[in-house]
Formats: sequence, C-alpha cells, structure tokens
Amino acid sequence: MSTPTIQDDMFAQSRDKRLLKQAQTYANEYIDGINARHVFPADAALQALRVFHEPMPAEPASGEDILALLNEYGSPATVAHTGGRYFGFVNGGVLPAALAAKWLADAWDQNAALYLTSPIASELEGICEDWLVDLLGLPAGSVAGFVTGTSSATLCGLAAGRNELLRRLGWDVNAEGLFGAPPLRVVLGAQAHATVGKALGVLGLGKARVEVVLSDAQGRLIPSQMPTLDERCLVVAQAGNVNSGAFDDFVEIGDCVQRAGAWLHVDGAFGLWAAASGNQQHLTRGVDLADSWSVDAHKTLNAPYDCGVVLCKHRGALVGAMETSASYILSDGLRDGMHMTLDMSRRARAIELWATLKALGKSGVQDLVDRLCSHAQLMASSLASRGFRIMNDVVFNQVLVACDTPEETQTTLARLQKGGECWCGGAVWHDEPVIRISICSWATTRADVERSVKAFAETRDSQRRA
Repeated sequence: MSTPTIQDDMFAQSRDKRLLKQAQTYANEYIDGINARHVFPADAALQALRVFHEPMPAEPASGEDILALLNEYGSPATVAHTGGRYFGFVNGGVLPAALAAKWLADAWDQNAALYLTSPIASELEGICEDWLVDLLGLPAGSVAGFVTGTSSATLCGLAAGRNELLRRLGWDVNAEGLFGAPPLRVVLGAQAHATVGKALGVLGLGKARVEVVLSDAQGRLIPSQMPTLDERCLVVAQAGNVNSGAFDDFVEIGDCVQRAGAWLHVDGAFGLWAAASGNQQHLTRGVDLADSWSVDAHKTLNAPYDCGVVLCKHRGALVGAMETSASYILSDGLRDGMHMTLDMSRRARAIELWATLKALGKSGVQDLVDRLCSHAQLMASSLASRGFRIMNDVVFNQVLVACDTPEETQTTLARLQKGGECWCGGAVWHDEPVIRISICSWATTRADVERSVKAFAETRDSQRRA
C-alpha cells in the first residue's frame, strides 16, 4: 500500500468537510459571545499571541490543529468590530446575510477579473452598479469598479480625472506618460482626508503642489474661497468629514467646476450613503454634479471588509485609466471587471455587496443610515448631559467629545480604550485633543449607547477621584 501524500490528506479534508464544520462551530461560538467580550483585547490575550512566533515549520500541520490554535489564541485577541460598542475609525459591522454570502463566495473562490473567470461575479458587479447608481441618485450610465476600499477608489477616480483632463488638452497619458504633459491644478479643502494626498502622490500630481482652500469650523471647504477654476483643475470635495462628519456644499462647488470644464471627485467613504435616505439626502444635495465618487460598502452599509467602490460618470474615462490588454486576456464583450479597477486577479467582493443590498433593500438602507444618525444624536445629547463637551455639529454619525481639559480628555480616552466596555479613537480638532466616536454598526442599540455613555462618565469620574 502506498504512503498517503499531503495531497491525499487535502482531498480527504475536502471530502469530509470536517474543517469547515470545525470552523463553523468556532465562528458560532464567537458570534454568540461577542457582547460579553472586551471590545479591545485584554493584556493577557495580547501577550498570548507569542504562541504564533516560531520558525517556519518544516513539516505540514493538521488543519484541525491550525483552527484550534486560531480559536484558542487568535479569537481572544480580536477587536469586537461586529458588536455594538465599537466606535473607532468609522468601522462598520457585518450584516448576517452578507457574512453568509461571503462564506459561500469563499468556498467558490472566484476570480473577478473577467466574465470568463467568473460569470456570477461579472453579473453581480453589473447589478450592483445599477443598484448603487439608483440608490445614490447618481447620473444614469455611471460605471462602478469594485476595489478594496476608498483609498483605492479615490486613486482610481483621480486617475480617471487626471487622464481625462489631459486628454481634453490633447495629451495621452497612457502613451506619453507625465513628462512634458500640460500641468494640472489640484484644488481641495484644508480638511481633505489623508488618502487623497496619498493618491495624488502616487499619481504624480504632487501633494505639495495642491491649492488648498480654507475650511470652516466644521471642516467644510468654503466655496467662496476657491481659486478661479479652469479646464486644468482636478477638484476634490468630501461627503462626510472624517472627524466632524460635515458635508461640503456640492451645489456651489459643482456649479463652479462645471462652468470651468474641470473635474470634480467626491470622497464619500462613509457619508455618500446619506444620499440613500430621504431624511439625510439634504446633506448630499448636488453630489450628482461630480464626475467621480469613492465610497466604502464596509463602513456605513455594513458589508464585510475589503469592499470599496469607485463610481464614475464617464465610463470611458475610468476604463481608459484602468484598462489592461494582453494576447491571453480573452474578452467576449461582456463585463470584465478588471477594466474598472487597479487589479486583474481579485476576489469577487461584489457577491457579498449584492447580498448586503438585497438583504436591506432601499427601505433597509434608509433605516440603517437613519438609525446610525439617531444613535449619534443620542450619544451626543447624553454625553452633554453628563458634562462632556460636544465639539462638532452632529449632522451624521460622527461625535467629537472633550472633557474639561486636554489632559483629562487624553487620560479618559486612554482609560476608556483599556477598560473594554467600548472603544473610541482619538483625534486633534482645532488644536485640541478630542475623543472621536464613529457610530457605524447595524448592531449598535440604544442600550449600547447608554452603556457606553455610562462608561465614559465612570471613567472620567474615577480619575477625578484618584
């Protein structure tokens, strides 16, 4: 009898499904216990991660042992993003239908590059494109590319804008590069997100060359302070300031851009979803005047992570900036998603995005957006009643909080993060440290808000007594 090989063992595991059943058991235990966990791992759990530090094993390990190790030591060292009391970094949770769809899609292991590599991924990308354009009130015919997140989406949108502006000026970037190209101008607000600067650097537009427009007290670009625009201008506005949640005036900015024949990109990572709610739509009025948009489905919409979208009014501009061709890449005229993104081989993230949108429907998206906004208002008013200072106008899901002194704010934040009841990030707002609360999870309830407010007050008061 021949000795079993590693491949034989893999086939055996695939046939009897024991690893999938083991993973399902561990996952169910994690989900059932999420609200009893520290929102951020305890020190003991972090120290226990040393068990993973070892030389590369010389021999294979069993799948059962691998999963057991991850469950015993990895699970306690996770951050409870999927619970109701994580308020850091504008991180969403994950809807049940979307999580289940992701599990199924992982078993399919599809490559979403071409229709030929995954017809289902191609079809669902096209459907999600249509649904998103309708849901967000964007111009008919706008194209969508499905990427990792807003960092990539912004890069794609700005690349499309750069190339299109230069094409109108008679310059082909794909053929000639940027050396000797007509100079472009980049105009953005002083509170533009850091990922915009990163994209500009990668695209050769120069972070130090931008024309920065003054922002108001809430971080909104002040349209009256914009320079005179022309057809060489790439303008960036934002739907949802990363700290205050404020929205730029897209009507006035968009009108200026259109009159000049310039290009407007809207960074809408978490805020663009306001357009999907009749109660919040006023925040995004005029956003349809833009040429491109970037948004994350894994933030406000609560799709699984690694799910961003670039949308562009001009299909040819996005495809022209992203398209790849080679003799072995066969196309039959159907949707090949790689032509709208930076990546060729990539996972089929549109599958769980479709599941998210299907599970919610238009009414569910509106309810989710409205609920996040309502919880933010409740958080702000409850903290104010406990003597905390609210440092922003709470217009969406962001709340900036400060104690009586900067020192007390910083100490309260540090103790709150370590305490495990809830977790918030920090920021500097108008030269003062603040606690930054981002309410993004579908799982957050009024009880979670009230429990977190109590933790805020007890943490601050305990240090006052010390």
